Amino acid sequence: MRRWLAVFVVLLAAYAATLGLRAAPGERYAPAEAHRLMTAASIAHDGDIDLRNQYASRTWKEWDGAPLRSTAGLTGGRLVEPQGIGFPLLIAPAYALGGATAVQLQCAILLALAFVLAAALARRLVPEPWATRSALAVGLSPPALAASTTIAPTTAGAVVLTGATLLALGIRERPRLRWTFYCASLLALTAWLDIHLALPGAVIAIALWRWLRRRQRALAGFVALEVVLTSAVVYITINDRLFGGLTPASARLSGGSPTGAADAGDSIGRLPRVLGALIDARAGALRWAPVLALALVTLSLLWRSRRDRWAAAISDQVDVEVTGTLLALIAAAGVVGAAFARPSLQGPWLVSPDVVAVLPCVAALGALALRRYPRLGGMLTAVTLAGSIWFVAGARLDDHAGVAPPRGALPWGGVERVLPRLD
Repeated sequence: MRRWLAVFVVLLAAYAATLGLRAAPGERYAPAEAHRLMTAASIAHDGDIDLRNQYASRTWKEWDGAPLRSTAGLTGGRLVEPQGIGFPLLIAPAYALGGATAVQLQCAILLALAFVLAAALARRLVPEPWATRSALAVGLSPPALAASTTIAPTTAGAVVLTGATLLALGIRERPRLRWTFYCASLLALTAWLDIHLALPGAVIAIALWRWLRRRQRALAGFVALEVVLTSAVVYITINDRLFGGLTPASARLSGGSPTGAADAGDSIGRLPRVLGALIDARAGALRWAPVLALALVTLSLLWRSRRDRWAAAISDQVDVEVTGTLLALIAAAGVVGAAFARPSLQGPWLVSPDVVAVLPCVAALGALALRRYPRLGGMLTAVTLAGSIWFVAGARLDDHAGVAPPRGALPWGGVERVLPRLD
């Protein structure tokens, strides 16, 4: 418990250092953040998500924001916007207590908690101190720092996905009905927070269903299915009435696909972006956090373990392989979501939001390689933390800088300049 508390305090202190950073030169909050705050303010002040009052009273003045224009038309006589209802409901109490700054602090707390859970996940692969070191290395990376106080559902999504993964692995060992209900409830929340979280959530749900079926726990499986399906029906029903479609994106003023892909051919043309989510010169995860390469090293270790059948000689190796495979699939879902479900790989936090949401699972996955190759892990961690210091210091000291994108060369000797542009 003391170790978990120490990890939480260290991460929260680091994230607090990003409070007040501008999202872009001259703007403290990005337009997407401001629109989420508008809905949270409507819930806190009026008890609804109709933003007509907020635009009439220029609510953005409460956080000294730039004037906003609505991103949606009237639906059923109400002005509701594509940010939906789940995340604004989550942050509305914090907004009522302390405005936009309190919401940013809430997001920082959520992401710190996600990496505490990541350390617990990593302990299923390696003992201490490697589990905690891996969680801290990724939790203090530039993408995590940038996302920590960004007002977006990604931080809450990271907690939900990491918590559901922990519960699912616990259910694999001891299929308890209560744990199944909790896990299914977390998975049911993913679409409410952000529809893009549904893909990694589906990976966890499939693993949960498979393990329950193998252990012949029909009642637990029925409870999980009932919770998820009930949430899905309510989600579709409410969105249809409030936003005029299956998802809140139906309320957008602009036409076209919310993913930015015009047709199937356009989607197929995005295949290079799968690699781009990792090594793109502007938004690649490895470009901003080289320590994430440890997760790729872990994949090679897992492949060797299965090929050489290490589980026949090491009693706990099966559990390591199962845990590592699940974490790898969740990470892959985040990369696929970044490549195909977003108009661009770039986000207001250096990398795609889909990648940020699975960072805690990637941190847990990398712990195995960190233990096996401590010198390599130490070098990658040092390089990543140097980038974190550069990122925060640059945004603090440069009056014309912002979080997206920071200016100047990374302190990595120009190595990042050889990376391709795949967005």
